[in-house]
Amino acid sequence: MSDPIIDLHSDEYFMGEALRQAAKAYAQGEVPVGAVIVREGRIIARAFNQVETLKDATAHAEMLALTAAENAVGDWRLTDCTLYVTKEPCPMCAGAVVHTRLARVVFGAGDPKGGAAGGALNLLQFPTLNHRCEITAGVRLEECRALLKSFFLERRAAKQGGENPAGDR
Repeated sequence: MSDPIIDLHSDEYFMGEALRQAAKAYAQGEVPVGAVIVREGRIIARAFNQVETLKDATAHAEMLALTAAENAVGDWRLTDCTLYVTKEPCPMCAGAVVHTRLARVVFGAGDPKGGAAGGALNLLQFPTLNHRCEITAGVRLEECRALLKSFFLERRAAKQGGENPAGDR
């Protein structure tokens, strides 16, 4: 059996769904990161950052989506799934992605300071780990970047105005 053909147009579509999740995070005052997990062309999990809402440092969009996908599949192994996320995964999320053995990670905005999919480091393809994921970066980059930039500009403006907004992701 040959490898499946990756349709880059569907990458655009599924990143759009992740952007919808990111907008929900933004509306709740969370860092606007959204994620969806796709299996066999269908979304099986959707999530957005809820760190502040849940008062849980691990409640990143990717972590919540992974848990939902595991529940949907009925197994912790997600070997035939793709994660679409609006921002490059952090080391915690990248570690979870490797452990769940996702086939592929697609992200929008890179994170050169803290990203773990090629930004600051690359845990998703780390040579000594037991699994490596395919990575596609920069899908709908400008939209993903603009959402984050707008959020943090608003946060800084609020902070200068005397408000005490919650910490960032």
